[in-house]
Amino acid sequence: MRPRAALLWLLALLSALAIGQDAAVASMPPVYVLRIDGAVGPATADHVKRTLDRAVLEGAQLVVLQMDTPGGLDTAMRSIIKDILAAPMPVAGFVSPQGARAASAGTYILYATHVAAMAPATNLGAATPIAVGLPFVGDGAEPTRAAASAASGTATSHDSLSAKQINDATAYIRGLAQLRGRNVEWAEQAVRESVSLAASDALARKVIDIVAVDLNDLLRQLDGRVVKLGNASGNSVTLATAQASIVALEPDWRERLLAAISDPSLALVLMLIGIYGLLFEFMNPGFVAPGVIGGVCLLLALWGLQMLPINYAGLALILLGIAFFVAEAFVPSFGALGVGGGAALAFGALLLIDGNSPGFGIPPVLIGGLTVVSAAFVIGVVGMAAKARRRPVVSGTPWMLGASGEVLEFGDDERWALVNGERWRIRASKTLCPGQRVRVTRVDGLTLEVSLAEDGTTMEGALR
Repeated sequence: MRPRAALLWLLALLSALAIGQDAAVASMPPVYVLRIDGAVGPATADHVKRTLDRAVLEGAQLVVLQMDTPGGLDTAMRSIIKDILAAPMPVAGFVSPQGARAASAGTYILYATHVAAMAPATNLGAATPIAVGLPFVGDGAEPTRAAASAASGTATSHDSLSAKQINDATAYIRGLAQLRGRNVEWAEQAVRESVSLAASDALARKVIDIVAVDLNDLLRQLDGRVVKLGNASGNSVTLATAQASIVALEPDWRERLLAAISDPSLALVLMLIGIYGLLFEFMNPGFVAPGVIGGVCLLLALWGLQMLPINYAGLALILLGIAFFVAEAFVPSFGALGVGGGAALAFGALLLIDGNSPGFGIPPVLIGGLTVVSAAFVIGVVGMAAKARRRPVVSGTPWMLGASGEVLEFGDDERWALVNGERWRIRASKTLCPGQRVRVTRVDGLTLEVSLAEDGTTMEGALR
């Protein structure tokens, strides 16, 4: 009995230890994981903000931003960095999976995180800001001067506006590097010279803190690490991530819708559909469906465009082009308004987005397609109008003039005739007899002025 009792006591002790370990793991604060996949835009910034707010409410010990991005909008990037700097818990940036990158805006975000990590075969860098209207073009000497300027570490463009943007971006990433204790010199090179680094080189040059194969490897290396928050509180946090539960947060329907609508190409298409739908409804009242679809599409397009850096000159050109297309259907300009509308629409679409951030440009193929479709729509409307103009009139006053009829009554008070199968009150300069054929010479409201037909025969005479 004693060995059996000892065995039972041992099993009970092991069960208690297992239960205690499970309870300890369950009570350990979770780790939230958020993926930034693709261009950084308003939807990404909103998703990051909502995730950090939720992490604060639910007591997460760490938030991991798993990134694979070519860059994005400056406004969205700065919004994400502000939220990271204000977070009361550590935020780790992790360029993953293998083969991913954190270029342009992704480099700034990685520098802002409390812990910067990369998977093997990933890279970061190429953080030079780019804007529309600042290309390296000119005569043969200009590219040489620009290249020499880039090689010497000065502004990468001879244009003063470009130099201001680069200096501002350099100061911004330099401040982030100083805050997190990372390589300041390379951060400036990434902005001024668009250089990039692989994961192993970034670790050797103290640009990042950790190289991890995957998320589990990252959490294993972070276990027991003391992280300085670097915010207003100035506190430090010791991470316990080896056995912490992982909560992966995916975008909900609202964030997916926001991401789709904030795409400049879709916003432009929705705007054109909305305008043409409302135009068709105004031209043909009572169809309802074009007006409803057009109104919804236009509101969605405006909602998406207000989150993007819009060039209002480009938007004005698009509206002017649509106005020219509409005018072409009503004004005989022999195609001049249509050609002008196509040109205005194309140039407006090219200038619509005030920036050249990766993932937020409008493809030239789409611009050409929309221009051709709009022109075809106008040509079709003009063609139908021309055909309708050539058709004979079948209603209204012009149709009644010259029509023939038969006198039904012609007295002092009642004078009626049957014209086109309908009874009409008539007026004549001569006395007429019932049955005589008459012809309409004038329409005065609901009264017809008639004259005796040329043959002057009555219906009865015609029958005989």
